[in-house]
Amino acid sequence: MRDEPTNLGGPAAGATNAASLPTVVDRDIFQAELDSLRVREKAHTREGDAIAAARRRLPMVEVDPTITLIGPDGPVSLLEAFEGRRQLIAYYFMWHTGHPAAEQCEGCTWVNTQIAELSYLHSRDITYAVFCQGPYAESIRYHDFMGWEMPWYSAKDNLDALLVGRQIGLFHLVCYVRDGDRVFETYWTTRRGAEAMDYSYALMDLTVYGRQEPWEDSPPGWPQQCSITRSNGGSPDWPPVSVWPGGRPIAQWSRLEAGCSDELGTAGG
Repeated sequence: MRDEPTNLGGPAAGATNAASLPTVVDRDIFQAELDSLRVREKAHTREGDAIAAARRRLPMVEVDPTITLIGPDGPVSLLEAFEGRRQLIAYYFMWHTGHPAAEQCEGCTWVNTQIAELSYLHSRDITYAVFCQGPYAESIRYHDFMGWEMPWYSAKDNLDALLVGRQIGLFHLVCYVRDGDRVFETYWTTRRGAEAMDYSYALMDLTVYGRQEPWEDSPPGWPQQCSITRSNGGSPDWPPVSVWPGGRPIAQWSRLEAGCSDELGTAGG
């Protein structure tokens, strides 16, 4: 998503010094500064609510409900991917055909790793599914490698019909609603819009060092040599790898420790 790190925690991971810590003040000054920031936080929250309200009032465009996807039992229609629910959120997973797990999209891996519990979406009549842009037989092995449980389909053969006017090969997060057997697209986003799927960045944004990525506006001396998506093994728990500058998607380290294989097979499935 951003520049690749050279070390997960930087050369001074775990170390602190006076130059990389905020100014120390008494409790009253601290609380006064926090109260001032809280005004901006509340304004940000209210603006987010207003944007969401405007999003709910967007017009929609009809989509052919018979567009075919490939699932575990073969071809299924876009309508069937709703699994009988009223709404569908589809993540269009980027894919590098013929490449091992370590070389698959780090950003797509990052956001989908957060999708661990679907019951809250289901309680609002929403299905979440991945529409992979690669072949099913190969990409489902990545789904299994990562230990994911969300529904997984290949949209490879009908991307032009599903992503009309958008860049094929770039991930997209798309929302649909159905009215009986008719399907409509109500919203889509990409790039940083997909941060809506993630909790890690949201929590990091609350900490003093933030996301620790080079693009952030942070005071001098703050650690900024990290990426949430890739690591070269800066933690002593994980040895470095050399298959890709910056290593592999961070969430894969536990999969390797569990004995999962990087090999996903070949294209054509």
